[in-house]
Amino acid sequence: MNLRLVVSAAALLLCGCQTLSSWAPSWFPSIPTPSFAWLGFGHSSKPGPMPTLDAKASAHVNWQVPLGGKGGASFAPAVRANVVYAAGPDGTIVSVDPAGGKPNWRVKADKPLTAGVGADQDVVIVGTAKGEVLAFDAAGKALWQAKISSEVAGPPAAAEGKIIVWSLDGKIFALNAADGSQKWVYQRTNPPLTVRRFAGGSISRGGLFTGTPGSVATPKGATELERIADVTSTPVVEEKQVCAAAFQGRVACFEILRGTLLWSRDFSSLAGITLDNRYLYVTDDKGSIHALDKSTGASVWKQDKLAARFPSGPVLVGDYLGVVDGEGYLHLLDRSDGNLVGRVATDGASALSRPIALGDAAVWQSTAGNLISASAR
Repeated sequence: MNLRLVVSAAALLLCGCQTLSSWAPSWFPSIPTPSFAWLGFGHSSKPGPMPTLDAKASAHVNWQVPLGGKGGASFAPAVRANVVYAAGPDGTIVSVDPAGGKPNWRVKADKPLTAGVGADQDVVIVGTAKGEVLAFDAAGKALWQAKISSEVAGPPAAAEGKIIVWSLDGKIFALNAADGSQKWVYQRTNPPLTVRRFAGGSISRGGLFTGTPGSVATPKGATELERIADVTSTPVVEEKQVCAAAFQGRVACFEILRGTLLWSRDFSSLAGITLDNRYLYVTDDKGSIHALDKSTGASVWKQDKLAARFPSGPVLVGDYLGVVDGEGYLHLLDRSDGNLVGRVATDGASALSRPIALGDAAVWQSTAGNLISASAR
């Protein structure tokens, strides 16, 4: 299968049939990226009171593994069926058995890290503030080091012998997984102001789906701050459609082959989206959690009782929907009506990014520097 690049100009578009290894997307303008400012969005206030719930489900922590250093907005675990990889700012990289949380190995890069982890069955990738891309094999042995134009902006993606890396100056690099040599680079002009929050991309069906500022929502407003419309969550890909969310913009789904807009709704989100067989779930920038009909975008339910507790993006946890709040509680919601039905405390810290589903569990990396797995029962 050939890996193609799906990038965004006015929508998410499928371009060409050339292989990722030999083709650079030349029909997009290659213009030097101007200097621009970045904004970080987070919360400094104490979370609000814990809401009551109708306890119909119980949640439990499966395991917790300490990583190296706290914080790091560009870190997220790489979750595979039989292994979870994670990294910390101090250079620690770990491989964990998801069944019981036992580390398979733990190594330390010889320099601090700012981004990770990307992984496939053969290679584990992390990045530094100086644009260094570091590769390790599945046993933790160092393989190679490459250099891109600026700081590595979030976990890379790996598939089909290629490594996809996003840089802080707005470029996307394709590197050879065997030796780190550059295959191509994609760049476009960035707006003067953008959200310092990594969105990344999804590799599916031979394509890389990734968002750019203005690709899901049209920038609006009189100031650059008002005009921020970055895609702030990894696109979610299904058989016939791909969906994404933008800050100060909308949630939208596109037809996967032609990029035709299927539907859109005005939602501003920093936290991300997920899908099941019926609904698209999104946490908006005010902390409310919504379920939308994924075929039409129609509202199904809204849960705002956690709004003051800074919930993460949603994740499927067995038969339930889960979010992690600003104090590290995993909350379970009924997928049919959004009611709160269970919760469990973890390490007291918020999630760095949207938790990831692994079987019936949710896996996430916390701002306290822990890798956590929790389930519903």
